[in-house]
Amino acid sequence: MAERKFVYFFDEGRAGMREVLGGKGANLAEMSRLDLPVPPGFTVTTDACAEYHRTGGMSEEILRQIKEHLQRLERERGMQLGCASNPLLVSARSGAAVSMPGMMDTVLNLGLNEETVAGLASATSDERFALDCYRRLIQMFGNVVKKVEHAKFERILQDVRSGERVRGDHEISPEGLREVIDRYLQLYRRETGCEFPADPWEQLVLTVEAVFRSWDNERARVYRRVHGIADEMGTAVNVQAMVYGNRGDRCGTGVLFTRNPSDGSRELYGEYLPNAQGEDVVAGIRTPRPVSELSETMPDVYRELEEAVMALEAHYRDMQDIEFTVEDGELFMLQTRNGKRTALAAVKIAYDMVQEGLISKKEAVRKVEPKDVAVLLHRRIDPESDVDAVARGLGASPGAACGRVVFDADEAEERGARGERVILVRPETTPDDIHGMVEADGVLTSRGGLTCHAAIVARGMGKPCVVGCEVLSIDLEESRARTGDAEIVEGDILTIDGASGRVFKGEIALIEPTVAPEFEEFLSWADEIRGLGVRANADTPADARKSLEFGAEGIGLCRTEHMFMQSERLKVMQDMIVSFTSEDRKRALEQLLPMQTEDFEAIFREMGARPVTIRLLDPPLHEFLPDEADIRAEIAALREEGSSRVELAEKEEMLQRAIALQEVNPMLGQRGCRVGILYPEIYAMQSRAIFAAAAAVVRDGIDVQPEIMVPLISDVREFDEIAKEIRSIGDEVEEQEGVGISYTVGTMIEVPRACVTADEIAASAEFFSFGTNDLTQTVFGFSRDDAEAKFLHVYLSEGILEENPFAVLDRKGVGGLMEKALVLGRNSRPDLKVGICGEHGGDPDSIEFCHLAGLDYVSCSPYRVPVARLAAAHSALAEAEDCG
Repeated sequence: MAERKFVYFFDEGRAGMREVLGGKGANLAEMSRLDLPVPPGFTVTTDACAEYHRTGGMSEEILRQIKEHLQRLERERGMQLGCASNPLLVSARSGAAVSMPGMMDTVLNLGLNEETVAGLASATSDERFALDCYRRLIQMFGNVVKKVEHAKFERILQDVRSGERVRGDHEISPEGLREVIDRYLQLYRRETGCEFPADPWEQLVLTVEAVFRSWDNERARVYRRVHGIADEMGTAVNVQAMVYGNRGDRCGTGVLFTRNPSDGSRELYGEYLPNAQGEDVVAGIRTPRPVSELSETMPDVYRELEEAVMALEAHYRDMQDIEFTVEDGELFMLQTRNGKRTALAAVKIAYDMVQEGLISKKEAVRKVEPKDVAVLLHRRIDPESDVDAVARGLGASPGAACGRVVFDADEAEERGARGERVILVRPETTPDDIHGMVEADGVLTSRGGLTCHAAIVARGMGKPCVVGCEVLSIDLEESRARTGDAEIVEGDILTIDGASGRVFKGEIALIEPTVAPEFEEFLSWADEIRGLGVRANADTPADARKSLEFGAEGIGLCRTEHMFMQSERLKVMQDMIVSFTSEDRKRALEQLLPMQTEDFEAIFREMGARPVTIRLLDPPLHEFLPDEADIRAEIAALREEGSSRVELAEKEEMLQRAIALQEVNPMLGQRGCRVGILYPEIYAMQSRAIFAAAAAVVRDGIDVQPEIMVPLISDVREFDEIAKEIRSIGDEVEEQEGVGISYTVGTMIEVPRACVTADEIAASAEFFSFGTNDLTQTVFGFSRDDAEAKFLHVYLSEGILEENPFAVLDRKGVGGLMEKALVLGRNSRPDLKVGICGEHGGDPDSIEFCHLAGLDYVSCSPYRVPVARLAAAHSALAEAEDCG
């Protein structure tokens, strides 16, 4: 029986082994195959991680294979772990199959103890360097393996820097580093109750175990939940021979992207720190220098770096995020991965790579996630705002955000979950702040560069972020900050501009985004691929105009009730509602008729020959009346003021009608088609307005396509009664106006009975549109407002439900009924047009279901139209891959 392989040397792997080696391990293996300068090492696999969590510890077989590969590494390097005269030092870094920047753990300089520190100092003729490596090991090992707070180590380091009157860690003297090490070891002993392990093998094993455990730490779980990463994947551990960026001025470490991850421009974008190790860059403790400065300080290294990173981009056919170290003028590549980028950059990079001939249009479409497109439509600071910034940092993630200042991630999470807009302000963020960053509207830090933790995570989330705002002095204990003469306390309102790095005190006017021409062309590539139509939910001419700007192919839902909410119309609507006779209602409706006609005509003219689905009045009538308590208060005030009897009588009549219309469960009561059957004059007025508007537009040569939709049908007889009246009015208007109108009459499918009797309904209805908001409520038996306020968060946190069914379509229950309705409906009417117009119409996962189920179109809010266009293309590509 073949040995189960838990460890691979880099030259045994390849890029396609991500599931086994993790992304970092697979890429290290691939870079080795490309003969790039990669320090040798090996990967302990994700299978080993799974075995560790299954058994609760490291098996003898895993330990045997690690030792076997370590011995090979020692032979190749001509050094030995723990050898006092010629010590091998290694790093241990996590690397899941899916990139999770900063979410798990790393330890450098494993193998150092009192003896090997002396050996390293002798071998390199640099005592200060050896001591610096040792203090880093104690700090990282103590934090990662034993959970000693990072801040406690930092306070010791700060104390020694202050005592020596130096600003940077790299300026501390050998004597100062000895003091740091002594105090670190005391801290370690005090916090853990044991001595720091002197045995290098023990250091390595404990670190591998800690990295495996880090897969299940809180910040990693939060990150996976936010980014939809499966918990079962596990992480690999990469054990690699150390190279040193902290040995002097001809050394350094850096992170770079082959293209700008904020705007996508083609440039080497990154930073490096001279005389430093890799974690110093991403930790944000020192402000790094632009990587372009290497062209001046070490031009040969910079040229080699340019060649290597461009070769990697061409090889992977994607923008790369690369870590490198320079040791005594020699370049080493430590990592490459597909770089995280903003939505703006994602589109530009994909677009440019097609123009450069590097990738195809289909590949370009695949490279941009639909959910990221929503982020692309960022708000920005109004350029007309005449307000001076109180501070400026580095713009790390574009978009503008405004909110109340909080200095603590827990506070940001709590207040954000309550719906408050907050800006999280920190000296720098760490992975432990991830939960606060999720809920914050934006992030501001006083330290760090464009590749620090805050920048990378915020870009991944699509949140505005400003980092390295060094003029900002933050006092976390007092929950306040100062910049120049301006003081900022918790609760103050800040506005940040993640593009320019500017920070403003107070709320600044923001403007909505516009779509760039290259974005339009990119989306046209998606349109060439997708088969699913995309419409918009639009209730006004302005909404219709905006939906066309974003590429909608029609209106899938025009909610007529929104047209009655303007004050002058609302009064007429209320007069109609309080009327007790059909004649009185008709008189009020005659006043609304020209208003409705004008509304529909304006929308038709915006949409031209595109289809416009108009839903007849849906909500309960009481929603148009003031609250009962408010009416009673008005009546009391009128009586106190001695108002006229006529005015008082009107209010009392409205009160009686409001009481009469009250329902125990209005969402399942007198609404939708039930209103149309009880008060047929309402739907008659709306139908007449639709046909009159259509006739006016047809006379001007526009082939308008109204689709009249009857809501909340549960029985075909409801539909037949209403549709008969609609068609009768249509015939009448066509005859009066002397024009033919191309229209259809259909229904919303939003209750389970309509789904299971869809064959009967389709015999009369010419189209279906799934109203999945109500369908979800009726399938689950949930009242949406109550569910989301009272118990849905518990269902999600305890895993009873995987997703909020009002945000992501429930495929098994709601989707199962939709599929049944589709089959029944098209059996009865083969050319039945079917769409979806609930909020799910803009959700990528729900759109994939709609594509697979065979719907004709989805309809969503105008700003979600680009998301839907791209999601529909992704669905088509995924189905083609599955079939191919």
